Amino acid sequence: MNYYSLNHQSPITDFRNATIQGQAPDGGLYFPENIPQKGRDWIGNLKNISREEIAFQVIRPFTGNTIPEDILWKIVAETIDFPIPLKKIHDNYYSLELFHGPTLAFKDIGARFMSRCLGYFARERSEKVTVLVATSGDTGGAVASGFHNVEGVDVVILYPSGKVSSVQEKQLTTFGGNIHALEVNGNFDDCQQMVKQAFSDRALTEKIFLTSANSINVARWLPQQFYYFFALQQWTESEPPVISVPSGNFGNICAGIMAWKAGLPVKHFIAACNANDVVPKFMETGKYEPQKAVATISNAMDVGNPSNFVRILEIFQNQSTELKAIFSSHTTSDEQTKKLISDVFNQHSYLLDPHGAVGYDALHDWISGHPDEKGIVLETAHPIKFLDVVEPVIGQTIPVPESIAESMQKEKAATPVSNNYAALKEYLLSR
Repeated sequence: MNYYSLNHQSPITDFRNATIQGQAPDGGLYFPENIPQKGRDWIGNLKNISREEIAFQVIRPFTGNTIPEDILWKIVAETIDFPIPLKKIHDNYYSLELFHGPTLAFKDIGARFMSRCLGYFARERSEKVTVLVATSGDTGGAVASGFHNVEGVDVVILYPSGKVSSVQEKQLTTFGGNIHALEVNGNFDDCQQMVKQAFSDRALTEKIFLTSANSINVARWLPQQFYYFFALQQWTESEPPVISVPSGNFGNICAGIMAWKAGLPVKHFIAACNANDVVPKFMETGKYEPQKAVATISNAMDVGNPSNFVRILEIFQNQSTELKAIFSSHTTSDEQTKKLISDVFNQHSYLLDPHGAVGYDALHDWISGHPDEKGIVLETAHPIKFLDVVEPVIGQTIPVPESIAESMQKEKAATPVSNNYAALKEYLLSR
């Protein structure tokens, strides 16, 4: 499998180089030359195939011959070594719980897969690799956990000051060792723009070997297809589901659409958004107009210029008619988010986090107009990560899972920086 830049100004490359580079030299995102198809018989037999085999068969065509099969199997097995259950909330509503990994967020799978791939590739190099990543919340903790103590790899995480939850901040600032956190005086888009500038700064990249762990990196993005195959493996309804995906940088839902293009039966995808509604407006007007990110209680989705949406457009070759046939988008306010957390908890004894609540609202809106259809909400994070929001809404204390109790007791260690690229460059060169 080869990969080309969506800016079409860089040479094609393989999975190894696309992973190590993170972003193409021309500033574009890498995209696979084709989407490998899964046969109808294989798809129909998912319930009789192990999760490890499913994940291995899904990802193997994308890695090509860059990773030996025995090593790839080990990487995949370690990546998915925790439950991903599909639970019924009530009636036509199901939840795919993606928060049972080490940092209680869906990004654990992508971060674990990428860290192990990059660790394998780094052993072939004498030069240390610096992973540079911007986070709006959950990516930072997942990347820190996945890469902690990986030999030959340093990690620098940029996060917006005061715009991640207290639990998220602890998870990305308390690892130490090869993990370094930069607290940026700005929003997520500022962080993401600083990271993009670093990759395009030839004077910097000639001195420091940089790669990205954001979902722009193919090794972070592509394994997110696993969720959708695991969901259908557990799906017992007769008709394919509608899937509602809380969407910020749009890597997760893009991976889902890739799985659908490969043959997975899905009736419709909904990009569930908060007040950062660039894509919902695009679906209405046909005009893509990035905006400054707005802070919300579903902070991991506070993205005003989602990087991966260009990949979704590429899948459909920029044909809006085909896109709209399988994809729509919905916006939910903070007030409605809180109401749904309360209502679903009180009426159905199921606790949503703010992102899951946005996804539930989008699915509810869809099913209201399609009452015979059934759907899945991707519950992307454990509610404990947003206890500041959730506990006042439900009037109860959320038990703290053992996996994060230790990090909550540690002292935060972060370096404050201003929201401009010069500050980041100075930090990187001074290390």
